[in-house]
Amino acid sequence: MDIYLPIAELSVNGLVIVLLGLGVGLMSGLFGVGGGFLTTPLLMFYGIPPAVAVASSATQVTGSSVSGAMAHWRRGGVDIRMGAVLVVGGVIGAGIGSIIFRALQKIGQIDVTITLIYVTFLTLVGLSMLIETVRTLRRQASGAKPAKMKRHNRLIAALPGRMRFRAAGLYISPLAPLIIGVVVGILTFVMGIGGGLIMVPILIYILGMSVSTVVGTSLFQIVFTTAAITLLHAVQSKTVDIVLAALLLVGGVLGAQLGARIAMNLPPEKLRMALAILVLIVAGRLLVGLTWTPTNLYTVQLAG
Repeated sequence: MDIYLPIAELSVNGLVIVLLGLGVGLMSGLFGVGGGFLTTPLLMFYGIPPAVAVASSATQVTGSSVSGAMAHWRRGGVDIRMGAVLVVGGVIGAGIGSIIFRALQKIGQIDVTITLIYVTFLTLVGLSMLIETVRTLRRQASGAKPAKMKRHNRLIAALPGRMRFRAAGLYISPLAPLIIGVVVGILTFVMGIGGGLIMVPILIYILGMSVSTVVGTSLFQIVFTTAAITLLHAVQSKTVDIVLAALLLVGGVLGAQLGARIAMNLPPEKLRMALAILVLIVAGRLLVGLTWTPTNLYTVQLAG
């Protein structure tokens, strides 16, 4: 079932794209993170231009994050004040990211830059997760007590203008989450990720946010930030392929629900290790594609 993608300007097998979205949604439900960091590389492997893959992935992340955010909202797992600050930072970061994105497009380096950022980002994240998971498993095997988590570091505590984030259990300056939102907004625009893979660890380990509200607040931020990013991509870079995003969303929603049910019966440490290995495999595949010299440097295709 071939479907033409008007923005990507190529035909794809619609079933393959839906299954790709299903697979990413399944992993998203299993591991509890947004699937954007996997969707974009997988679309690039399939032959979708990186710029279109980034913009369309952000569109899919927006849609798939809404249901999750609403579920956490209903059970009181969202800190609205913290989420609002993160959204403001995310929108500012999206504006900065759009400037960077357009500049790279003008000099013709957007595809290479996106790939390089992904290789670096996924390698660092994958290694960090793998090391932390191995340490946790070793502590569990030896019977040692888990290390006590710090509320937040001294730099965060020294920032001026503190305010109380009740649901998050914090009394800190809003400058800290604002800066975090800006950084995540830039990465979300350039990479097409949801930001949860970065946001959740930062909110827990740097800000010391309550675990009970961190996922819902992160999803709340993702919905509004990626919506703004989708609009910017559509208006400025014109790289949002709505047909591609719709196909991904169909599979992603179904996969996320299935993955969440499976995850309930699996140990979290083993899930984190599986995710870390998966992230490193994707990074390695991108690195090979970036450095391997193809047999045919040029191809000519005749229309019709």
